Formats: sequence, C-alpha cells, structure tokens
Amino acid sequence: MKLILLGAPSAGKGTQAEILKKKLEIPTISTGNILRAAVKNGTPTGLKAKEYMDAGKLVPDEVIIGIINDRLQEPDCANGYILDGVPRTIAQAEAMEQAGISFDAVVAIEIPDEKIVARMGGRRVCEHCGASYHIVNIPPKTEGVCDVCGGKLVQRKDDDPETVRDRLEVYHRETEPLKGFYEARGILKTVEDQSTVDGTTQAILRALGVDA
Repeated sequence: MKLILLGAPSAGKGTQAEILKKKLEIPTISTGNILRAAVKNGTPTGLKAKEYMDAGKLVPDEVIIGIINDRLQEPDCANGYILDGVPRTIAQAEAMEQAGISFDAVVAIEIPDEKIVARMGGRRVCEHCGASYHIVNIPPKTEGVCDVCGGKLVQRKDDDPETVRDRLEVYHRETEPLKGFYEARGILKTVEDQSTVDGTTQAILRALGVDA
C-alpha cells in the first residue's frame, strides 16, 4: 500500500507512520533522511542537492522529487511505502504525479488548531539530558525538574504558542489544499484525531479497509 499521511504540525503523523509501517510491513520514507543519505552517498541527485545546500539555498522541488523517486525504486518499497514530509504543496504533488509516483490512499488526520496549540504548548524538555515531558499528559514528579537528571525543564521556541500558530497558518495556506487535490483523485481518507494514539491508529486502519 502506497500512502501519504497529511495533518497539521503535531497532529501525530510521525507516531502513526511508525505504527503503520510495522502493521503494514512497508517502510516510512522521510524526506529529510533520504536527502541526507543521497548527499552522503554522492548520488547524482544527491550531488545536485549538495550544491544548493552548500550555497545556503533551498533544494528545488525537482531535485527533491528526483531523490524520492530514486529511493522508491529500492526493493523494500516493492509492496508500498509511507511518505513522510512530502508533498507539502500542490506544486510538489503535481511534480510527483509527473514523475510517475502514485498513491493508493492519502490519510488526513483532522485535529482542531487549539488542541494542537495546547498539545505543543504543554511540552517541556530537559535542557541538560533532553528528556521530554508534557505538563498534562506526562508531567515530571517535581514541576520544572527533570525526573532523569534533575535538570531544568524548558519550553522550546518551536513549542511556543505564537510560533505554533505561525506554523499552523503556513500549514493551512500551503499544505491543507492538498486535501482537495487528492479528494478530486478519489483517494483521500479523512480521520478524526482520537483521544488515544491507538484509537487514531484503529480509525486509520478502518479508513484504509485494513484489519486491526
């Protein structure tokens, strides 16, 4: 099965991708990981990407799509794959179609913006050892203190409510239109975020017609 998971920042795409890859026995293809691997291995598309990265420029869509296409030709993708991190825009989706990259389903995880702001705003990390907490879901034994090493817990800039709202605005403007793009192709599956990770997994499997 060839899948894309869509959703706003912190909608749970990464967590669900890890669960689904084991359940469906297909790899998760992370754009960031394969870009780094292509550069490290010195592939033709990797070398192109390195030119842009060394110049401090964004890697163009056509180079990214080329690297993805190369990765999807590898044997472990024969039975399908889950794409993580791409496409982010209609232009990328169109470029993927032109490159012959197809999908069986696109799963959109729906979650209200304010729930995401609360979820991300409650995150805390230890500035010493990096252990992560959530002030509601995974609170430390002592407020503001890491259970592991006693270090100070801090809020990352990325999790600041104002930053989160900015990221959500970008998502709604650039990525959310992909739902209409794939709905027109008859492969969009919309799934409401559930109260538990397992609940959301079960909802995705039902939408895909896969036995839990």
